[in-house]
Amino acid sequence: MAVVEDRFMQFHPVHGVNVRLDNSETQATRVESFANGVCFSKHPLLPGEIFLIEIEDKELGWCGHLRIGLTAHDPGRLDVVPEYSLPDLVDLGNSWVFAITRNHNKVVEEEEAGGEAGGRVLAEDSMLNSNPSTFFTKSHLLIENIRIPRDKLVGRSRPGRFSHILDDLYKTNALPPTARRSRVGVLFVPRGQGIADMHIIINGEDMGASAKGIPTQQPLYAVVDVFAATKCVRIVQVEYGFSSLQTLCRKTIQKHIVHRMALDWLELPEILKNYCKYE
Repeated sequence: MAVVEDRFMQFHPVHGVNVRLDNSETQATRVESFANGVCFSKHPLLPGEIFLIEIEDKELGWCGHLRIGLTAHDPGRLDVVPEYSLPDLVDLGNSWVFAITRNHNKVVEEEEAGGEAGGRVLAEDSMLNSNPSTFFTKSHLLIENIRIPRDKLVGRSRPGRFSHILDDLYKTNALPPTARRSRVGVLFVPRGQGIADMHIIINGEDMGASAKGIPTQQPLYAVVDVFAATKCVRIVQVEYGFSSLQTLCRKTIQKHIVHRMALDWLELPEILKNYCKYE
């Protein structure tokens, strides 16, 4: 299995003119119009490393949603950030971007000779997600030799009167990919000498190889286009190795409560309560 080291993910300081980053550089908000919302990862991705974001806010009245992908262009060397990732950035070459829609995001692959690789992984993963109990007993999403912890791949509702109903939707992967709290990620999986496939992950499910044969001689940056109806996104940090003490505390607390609203009754620091509620 490929080993990926934990890194704190941030957005690149170079981005579209309508984007504002928060102080931590982990939240990107489009403050005007519907375009000029292209963002990049601060550093190139490592093989098998996922750049995962959660949709924080939406804006009604626009047609279209989040776009995500990879580029071999160093954001710091761009003369100007393209207005759109599709088609502008892609037209520059060495960029691969996928438009997220409410439906039909999964890539349908033909079975390769000998029944190897891609097709089988997609079929197995689809079966996992059709069974909520199986989905949550599997600790990692497997794509070839890449293991991604499932813990952060699926979003959770904000605590409220009907949050338990929303959580059930999340567990059955019924949350629309373009909805608030939906989590979308991109990574590249090495496939041979100097080439890789791009995979999109939506709410814990692998959508398949969205782009194949991507050259990896140049560093690959994640691309996130905060486009149209998608107003604000934030980066979700993924832990690949041993869980942090904060994560272990969260899991232990969540395991012993009936519902997240019960967290308010516990004598815990507010910051820990919020972490347990929202992650």
